[in-house]
Amino acid sequence: MSDPARPIATSSQTVGPFFHFGLATDASLGQVVATDATGARIQLRIRVLDGAGQPVPDALIEVYHADADGNYGQPAAAEGVRGFYGFGRLATNADGICTFTTIKPGVVRSGAVEQAPHVNVCFLSRGLLRQIYTRIYFEGDAGAASDPILGLVPAERRHTLMARQTPAEPGTWDFVIRLQGDDETVFFDL
Repeated sequence: MSDPARPIATSSQTVGPFFHFGLATDASLGQVVATDATGARIQLRIRVLDGAGQPVPDALIEVYHADADGNYGQPAAAEGVRGFYGFGRLATNADGICTFTTIKPGVVRSGAVEQAPHVNVCFLSRGLLRQIYTRIYFEGDAGAASDPILGLVPAERRHTLMARQTPAEPGTWDFVIRLQGDDETVFFDL
């Protein structure tokens, strides 16, 4: 039985704008690779916009991806071998942006099936009662046309999963997560 003197959090109170305080205080979690990592080093800049096109300043973004050879490794083992951690977590800033330092992932192979280079994304923010998932693919990658997961997405919506190179900043890829409205990002039901 609950104590009437202590209010119980309802489902609408369980997720709040507290990510900066509890889960994202370590900026080094934005470094998905060490300086000596094998692979093409990139900056992956993610921006989060709400349904009105306004920045979401206190979201939490987690990324997980394969190394340059397309292998998912154990972070502790991979760290000592290749300088690749495979996982990152950052909160968005006042402009709804966070930037991960990583390497471009390789093609992921499972038997005869190949998945184009991609980054798995878990997203949390106030107003959501559970996390949501998406993927980031790289615009212009030849493997995207035959990727089995991307193939499940209607052709007219696939562009919402593409990161684009920033011409003025070599090695920087930009990706926008739109939570609602026109060009809403495709989210996966996991």
